[in-house]
Amino acid sequence: MNKYKAIIDDGCNPELVAGAEFDLPMGIPIIKAPSKIIIPPGITPFSMRDRAPSYDEAIGFYEMDVNFAEVLRQPETYIDDFGRFVTMISPDCSLYRDAPLAVQLINVYRNRDIGSYYQRRGQYVIPQIRWGNEYTYTTKYFPEKIAFLGAEKHSILAIGTYGCFGGKENKYHFEAGLEAMMDTLEPVVVLVYGPMPDKIFGKYQNYAKFVQYPDWTTRMHKGDD
Repeated sequence: MNKYKAIIDDGCNPELVAGAEFDLPMGIPIIKAPSKIIIPPGITPFSMRDRAPSYDEAIGFYEMDVNFAEVLRQPETYIDDFGRFVTMISPDCSLYRDAPLAVQLINVYRNRDIGSYYQRRGQYVIPQIRWGNEYTYTTKYFPEKIAFLGAEKHSILAIGTYGCFGGKENKYHFEAGLEAMMDTLEPVVVLVYGPMPDKIFGKYQNYAKFVQYPDWTTRMHKGDD
């Protein structure tokens, strides 16, 4: 008997979450906290993974979504590729503040969906946390802070800061979201890809270990390859 895909492809690949655990009631797949904290020596962007200094690096997705769109569509084709690396960070799907809230929610889902998929296939996965407008990091609309669903407390997380401090509004939402993340998830280790100004991060230094990584372009210009 022939098997057909649904006429309308929702793009979420529901078969990928077979065997996953979910954060209810939203049903966001959970990236489980690891039994051991591994702090990578560097973060290499997905599109530059063949230029990674070593396989001890973490693969990160701090680039335009289109560059890693195929990972979201067909993650199974990258299992062996990513398996070369000790760690990976779940995809940094964009959460634009002016995007419809439904789009921001689905991109949180995609992040955890793909991260959970690789974790259940033996990969060490660090949840990438990204928030958009205040509805994603507060309970003003949903009963849960949706930006933090699918990531467990008291573990290791990753965030990206590139472009987050330009302008008063960007800075406000970043600081408010960071505070909400720290209060909600109480992480042990936070990997920071991009600038980490002490004026923003200093007050959290006693509550978690922060590890800062330069973005790839800055790193290459310094000759750290």
